[in-house]
Amino acid sequence: MADPFDTEALRGAVLASWRDSPTRFREDANAEEDLVLGGYRDRLLVELAQNAADAAGSDGRVRVSFVDRELRVANTGRPLDHDGVASLASLRASAKQDGVGRFGVGFAAVLTVSDAPAVLSRTAGVAFSADRTREATGREGRVPVLRLAWPTDEQPPAGFDTEVRLPLRDGVDPDELRREFEAQATDLLLSLDGLRHLEIGDRTWRRDDGPTHTDIHGPDGTSRWLVVREQGELADVTGLGTEARPQWTVCWAATENPGDDVLHAPTRTDERLSLPARLIATLPIEADRRRVRPGPATDTVLDAAARVYPRLLQHTDPHERTRLVPEPGFPLSEVDERLRRQVVEALRTAAWLPTHTGTVEPRHASTVPGPALVEALDDTIGGLTTLEHDAKLQSLDVTRLTVADIVARVTGIDRPPAWWHRLYTALAPIADVDRDAREALGALPVPLIDGRTLPGPRGTLIADTDLDSILDTDLAIVHPEAVHPLLERLGARRADAEDLLDSTREAVERSLDDAESGLDTGKLRDAVLALVGEAGVRPGEHPWLAALALPDDAGDHRRADELALPGARFLDLLDDDTPLGILDREVADRWPGHVLAAVGVLGGFAVVVDETPAGPDHDLADEQAWWDGLEEPPARLTAVRDLDLVADHAWPAALELLAAEPTTWQALHEPGGYTGWWIAHHALLDGEPPRAWRLPEATELAGLYDSVPPVAVAPSVLAAIGVRASLDVADEELLDRLGDPDRVVPAGATLRAHAALARAVRDGTLPADAQPPHAVRSLTGQVVPAAEGLVLDAPWVLGVVEPERVVGVGDDFTLAEPLADLLDLPLASEVVTGTVAGVAEPVSWADLGAVVDACDLAGFAVPLGGPRVHDRLTVRIGLIDHEVTWWVEDGVAHCVDSIAGLSRTLAWAAGRWADRHQLAALLEDPESVLA
Repeated sequence: MADPFDTEALRGAVLASWRDSPTRFREDANAEEDLVLGGYRDRLLVELAQNAADAAGSDGRVRVSFVDRELRVANTGRPLDHDGVASLASLRASAKQDGVGRFGVGFAAVLTVSDAPAVLSRTAGVAFSADRTREATGREGRVPVLRLAWPTDEQPPAGFDTEVRLPLRDGVDPDELRREFEAQATDLLLSLDGLRHLEIGDRTWRRDDGPTHTDIHGPDGTSRWLVVREQGELADVTGLGTEARPQWTVCWAATENPGDDVLHAPTRTDERLSLPARLIATLPIEADRRRVRPGPATDTVLDAAARVYPRLLQHTDPHERTRLVPEPGFPLSEVDERLRRQVVEALRTAAWLPTHTGTVEPRHASTVPGPALVEALDDTIGGLTTLEHDAKLQSLDVTRLTVADIVARVTGIDRPPAWWHRLYTALAPIADVDRDAREALGALPVPLIDGRTLPGPRGTLIADTDLDSILDTDLAIVHPEAVHPLLERLGARRADAEDLLDSTREAVERSLDDAESGLDTGKLRDAVLALVGEAGVRPGEHPWLAALALPDDAGDHRRADELALPGARFLDLLDDDTPLGILDREVADRWPGHVLAAVGVLGGFAVVVDETPAGPDHDLADEQAWWDGLEEPPARLTAVRDLDLVADHAWPAALELLAAEPTTWQALHEPGGYTGWWIAHHALLDGEPPRAWRLPEATELAGLYDSVPPVAVAPSVLAAIGVRASLDVADEELLDRLGDPDRVVPAGATLRAHAALARAVRDGTLPADAQPPHAVRSLTGQVVPAAEGLVLDAPWVLGVVEPERVVGVGDDFTLAEPLADLLDLPLASEVVTGTVAGVAEPVSWADLGAVVDACDLAGFAVPLGGPRVHDRLTVRIGLIDHEVTWWVEDGVAHCVDSIAGLSRTLAWAAGRWADRHQLAALLEDPESVLA
């Protein structure tokens, strides 16, 4: 077989060196293993592609294929020559003069997958083999594979100049290799200038270069890279080794999502970078091609790379440029730290930041929060970049103008109202989301319609109505051309008629003092009344309007709420000495009645409305006393004022007038309200307060209270002012009425009244210091001196006591004791004590058939135990014997064998005293009761 590269001589020289130096063999084996296991363990395709690119020069093509279990990498370009073979077999030398390395130590990467690599070229080929090396050396185990070359006559495939063939070692997965190679395809095409076309299996990648962009067309689409390049020559290559070249190149490549990156020199190294663009530069690197070799050459190339970097941004869309500014953070390597520092410095002093008029250096630029502000402030603040500020720009010393800074810059400048409107439009989105910005905007200048500029929107007004009536009121109204929603959010008030009216409050409240001081308040009066009419203000809606100074019929000025309309009907109901005045006739005729009523001028009784009352501060007569009597403060207040001005004799007519108007009717009927309370306590109907009368339909109160004199109002109105509709104990008045001998009170009313009084004592609703009466009304309706009465608490006592002495509480004897305390009377059971004469055997209720049937029909259980039944029942009280139908002595019931005795005793024992009459009927004739 031909041996054009004289591999036999190369093998002889190597074998001789191993024989002459026994340690040399092991050194070569170890060195080769170090390269495979260390520096080149994952750089197979990178190294083969680098060799192919160096061979091709400018338009290289590489094809990667797998034939059975053999990896084949073919490329175009300069074929294998004698020097190349020598380099392959030398382990540490490259024959390349103008590339990074061709067939030097990098070729050792093939040993990561194969023990028998071969390089075929159209000139000739060589093969290496671990087995043949062991045979030639007589050694076993690990041997240097790439030191001994043998000729081969195999040829590369058509269309290619060289092919590396690698029979795959056992355990190497071809599919995994293919996936690894495909993942590196784009990086290789971008990194290697000489490589244009890469095929891996049936998938193809191709590179197209433009003036500023490089497109990588792959099977899954095209990726576009922004590229800037620079080249130069080193002044000093001392110390870089025999393979050093003086020429250097720098390429920055950026794409939309570059991901984590490393330095390429020009192929991948292990120097991690955090820059948003990929650096591909001809830097001196260590033998394993993983780390940059420090020194002057490295300094020169890295300095150039940093200097070139700003050109990337200058070729990028202005709005995307900050994407290429390094993110602040910790560097990933020493090289990264140096590059980041130099790149940031280069970007700081290069003019690439866009403005409306060109580009500026970051150190001379400012940012504002939002692009709209750039346009709005471009004629006011110089050097404004159109890019939004972020941490990247901050690292470049770009001045960040906050909203507070902007407000300070524009304060004091003179601009037309429309300019301010544009500024407000630009600031509005920021104010929506930034609380600090909103606070700073509190001092934002605002142009007014009168030519002034106020510092801050708060307190200014945005008018939505005709301004003619308020031009002379010194209001801070925003110029119409500057009006913007932002001003409202910052405190300006949208001034419809009602808002403008509110702005006059201070002037209204001092208007009477001004009028009495001789100042003309006519313009204020007309403006306020006009705004009241336009806003549709209702009476009482704005209480402060009552302070408006208006002229009276005597030529003086008074508060509006101290004046009445000329001829008002309610004036005839007031006392002769009423303090109200009469409004000037000219003013009354000029303005509608509802407008004058809204400011407090009286055409009838005025109503005070407060949706959230906080205290008795509404200037109502006796308001504090009413408020103190409430269990809890009112949630809402509707009250008629000036009731204390009504004459005593005029109350029937006044009530008719109050009931005729919806607002005063509502005030009258407010539960617990002031109006009903005041009338109930102070008004007079036929000389008596309303609580001294009852409604005609309240017949249960007949005798206790007289029917109210005729008043032409509904019963609900009378009830609202205190006319009694039911029995109510609130004071001692009921005691006096019960003890009045001139009154004829039905027995039922008397019992109900006494029960109500007892409950009031028991529940604590009657004053504890209530005075006992001098006379009381008994069961017979008679009025007797209190000293002669007693309170019935034991019903059997009625058999021996005169009824005209007994004060009853009805069927609930638990009320007897509280009533006795109130009336200062003894209980009947304490006064009347007796002893039952004779002895009788006890009888069980359950043994009495009529009783059992009666209980069943009445719907309750038969009581336990039973009475002692006497043929004749006598009770001795003192020295006198009394014959009775039933009695209870020491808790033992006694009765005669009669319907009256049994029914009363049974009702008492069962706790059903109220049912005693029904029980009597059931015991006497149950069938008639059932019928």
